[in-house]
Amino acid sequence: MSGFFDTKIEFLKGVGPQKAELLNKELSIFTYGDLLQHYPFRYEDRSKFYKIRELQPDLENVQVIARIRKIELVGVGGKRRLVAYVADETGEMEMTWFKGIQWVQKKLPVGAVYIFFGKPAQFGRKWSIAHPEMEPLSQATEKRNTFQPVYSSTDKLRARFLDSRGISKILEGLIQVCYPHISETLSQEVLDQYQLIGKREAVKEIHFPSEPGLLQRARKRLKFEEFFFLQLRLLMMKVSRTEKFRGQILDNTELLTDFYQNHIPFELTGAQKRVIREAYHDLKSGKQMNRLVQGDVGSGKTMVAFICMLIAISSGTQACLMAPTEILANQHYEGLKEFADMMGLKISILTGSVKKSARKIIHEELLNGELKILIGTHALLEDVVQFKNLGLAIVDEQHRFGVAQRAKLWAKNEEFIPHVLVMTATPIPRTLAMTLYGDLDVSVIDELPAGRKPIQTVHRYEKDRLKVFGFINEEVKKGRQVYIVYPLIEDSEKLDLKSLMDGYESIARAFPQYPLSIVHGAMKSEDKDYEMQRFVKGETKIMVATTVIEVGVNVPNASVMIIENAERFGLSQLHQLRGRVGRGAEQSYCVLMSKYELSKDSRIRLETMVRTNDGFEIADVDLRLRGPGDLMGTQQSGITDLLIADLSKDAPILTLARDAAQQILANDPHLTQPVNAPILRQVKQQKKTAVNWSRIS
Repeated sequence: MSGFFDTKIEFLKGVGPQKAELLNKELSIFTYGDLLQHYPFRYEDRSKFYKIRELQPDLENVQVIARIRKIELVGVGGKRRLVAYVADETGEMEMTWFKGIQWVQKKLPVGAVYIFFGKPAQFGRKWSIAHPEMEPLSQATEKRNTFQPVYSSTDKLRARFLDSRGISKILEGLIQVCYPHISETLSQEVLDQYQLIGKREAVKEIHFPSEPGLLQRARKRLKFEEFFFLQLRLLMMKVSRTEKFRGQILDNTELLTDFYQNHIPFELTGAQKRVIREAYHDLKSGKQMNRLVQGDVGSGKTMVAFICMLIAISSGTQACLMAPTEILANQHYEGLKEFADMMGLKISILTGSVKKSARKIIHEELLNGELKILIGTHALLEDVVQFKNLGLAIVDEQHRFGVAQRAKLWAKNEEFIPHVLVMTATPIPRTLAMTLYGDLDVSVIDELPAGRKPIQTVHRYEKDRLKVFGFINEEVKKGRQVYIVYPLIEDSEKLDLKSLMDGYESIARAFPQYPLSIVHGAMKSEDKDYEMQRFVKGETKIMVATTVIEVGVNVPNASVMIIENAERFGLSQLHQLRGRVGRGAEQSYCVLMSKYELSKDSRIRLETMVRTNDGFEIADVDLRLRGPGDLMGTQQSGITDLLIADLSKDAPILTLARDAAQQILANDPHLTQPVNAPILRQVKQQKKTAVNWSRIS
């Protein structure tokens, strides 16, 4: 919708420059097109009228037909209010205004009969409605729509009579002016195949539904369209990327065969083998790999990464792995060094704390190709870090790296863009993955390595604390270790630190025989590392911590995770924390401690944790509870700011829309066929500036 729809909103009848400025500021509505896409967020059934005698305190909004008996100004100065005393045959009530008094006064002739609409409030025995919507009964003809749209507005807009009703009124005018200009954006084939109504009808029905059935169809049509063009854009980028960016052909598997035959310490799971096959298919295809590997904590992503590195190194290139924190980078390094040493491959680590002399050696060995694997934090992105031939870049927990940071990885190889493999232990619901990473190929490791037992999770209350302490004691006696985690919420750090310290003291009193570690955000990082290391080595048996242990630390001997005030954590955080145990062959446990009074959402979160260990199911529940913007954090919410579709509720429509987009591009990758002309026109008109978070590399 361009050209005509770019007309500034002030030129619309009933708006003018002052209201236009308010609409710009308050709702970011600048043009006809913006206003047309300011969709109602709900609808009110205006077919029912109440008699004044029927009013009840618990009613939401009501409609009353009443005659104006008297109007007066009450109070003085800034406290003045306008009161209209109105009546029907069953009783009297008041309508009151605190703002826009002069304007309202002009509009209300004594003796006239009006339809008033608003929320009734009771003062003593009197009913009143503040700032009601109103319409003279004489003007409310039969055409009056009983199914009325409700638009979001703000106090500043309401003061200038742009409440929901006011917005609805200017939209009525807009739709009359716009109707002939609304053109179809989907092909006839898509409309027929998915039984969608036309664009013009959908826009009219979404704002002014003639009946509930048509409103449903209008919503389906507009949601489908929004998802369709989002997916189409991502898939077209994927097409153009694979055409534009060649990838090095990495198809030598000598090191891989050697590793499989002579060194691999355990049998790979079926899921690991499948993901390795998918990645190998990309590496040897001559197109650049852009693959996301999702798998719960402990599902064996690091082994998949190492095997992909072996293919890259066999084929004459180098590999790097970038992790978001030093602790994680060190852990990857320790884990991979063991395998690299078996294979006689040179591996190094580069983080902020690596000394200058060691850095110099790393830079030299990277350039002459001696160094095959480099692990590091974003220190890898510095310009001085130059490879002889970087073939594969692996990014761990990618949502912690910005797009611009990742783009720097590309520049590390001038001739070919490195293949990119992204690993995440944060399960992303399918709908969100399709939207955020629509141009990526997604692989899922959905089984745990052999010998791993699923973690048993239970929910306990304060009254059970002594039993829980007894259970901790038994586990430590068996030689196991225990995490006890306290929440940390930024704005109440002092309180949280106090509850952590109180907890630490009560645990020290309960277990005087066991050495404890403590880790929290206010400690210096070297002190944290020292405490962590004591726990890793088994010198301490119980680790009392805030959520700093959420990412990464691997202690196979830790078999119990106690989460205090579990109701204060989000679902994905609870799931991540639980993943810290269960790393060894022993049965592991997670105990969620909470208070008795829980909100509905907290109860659902805790019940979900007890019921399932499946990260994807947990992520789906999380998406329903929190909505997509919160789930991805602010830096990624751009793509989840949809106008009408909702990722947490409209998964079935998203799937249809993605299928439709895939089908069209499979037959017509550049949308040149005449039947797809409306689609191509819409793609070209869509904002050139659309943010795209899905570009991993």
